Amino acid sequence: MMRHIEENKSAGIMYRKWLAPIPEAVALLVHGMGAHTGRWEAFGEYFRGEGISSYALELRGFGATPPPKGHVRSFRVYLDDIDPLMDIISAEAAGKDVFIVGESMGALIAMLKVMEHRRAFSGLVCMSPAFKDIMHVPLSMYMAIFAALAYNPEKTFRMPFDSHMCTRDERYRTAMDEDHLETRHASARLCFELLKAQIKCVREAGSLELPVMFLSAGQDKLVDTKVIGEVFKRVKSGKKTLLAYPGMYHSLSIDNGREQVFRDIREWMRSVTRSDGMERG
Repeated sequence: MMRHIEENKSAGIMYRKWLAPIPEAVALLVHGMGAHTGRWEAFGEYFRGEGISSYALELRGFGATPPPKGHVRSFRVYLDDIDPLMDIISAEAAGKDVFIVGESMGALIAMLKVMEHRRAFSGLVCMSPAFKDIMHVPLSMYMAIFAALAYNPEKTFRMPFDSHMCTRDERYRTAMDEDHLETRHASARLCFELLKAQIKCVREAGSLELPVMFLSAGQDKLVDTKVIGEVFKRVKSGKKTLLAYPGMYHSLSIDNGREQVFRDIREWMRSVTRSDGMERG
């Protein structure tokens, strides 16, 4: 059964959480375009059993957040929304290591947040980071998105991806197709903000000094895995890990074989928390 979504009305954020009885650490989760916090159910349950609590932010414009769907005026909104969730984590799991974990577009948001507040996190995990997409977007759509930026930035466009490009798990494909919280639309402004985030993350990857883990899917149909490797090489962290999963699809958190992905992340987190004298950020 999917965890109930929480709402902090004073901060205007929505989130889900999976609490370990006595947590060793905390994972702050950021989903990707079209998804919502329910996508993290398998991740949250696995890590809860491993003694790690998880808190997943519902990005504005997606999931159960108010309309318009598929739209945000700036990625600044997403970065700022992480702060009140961090406050909640600090109140409920004081003193614990916090790892920020993002998937696809969420990995870019997580990376941008770490660049701003390096000492707030113990490590960064990027699952299928969307540094460069390989979706088949016709030139006419690019031109329409560019034009809409001038006259109607909230205008949304159907993005050329579906559940069959995300996961091989038939159960998850069906669930995604039937889930009213999923969306395949993005506004002109969101597309522009995503492009800016891609450029910034690629250009400034060398500024990352905290422990970093990148994970890529060998059969990714949405993002360029070669670029993931190129960005990884630029990371200056003395503790960085890149893992590839040859047969897996883009959404590692819900694809067949996700249990191995979770185990690898868990072991990496253990290695980080065991490190003596680790400097935050």
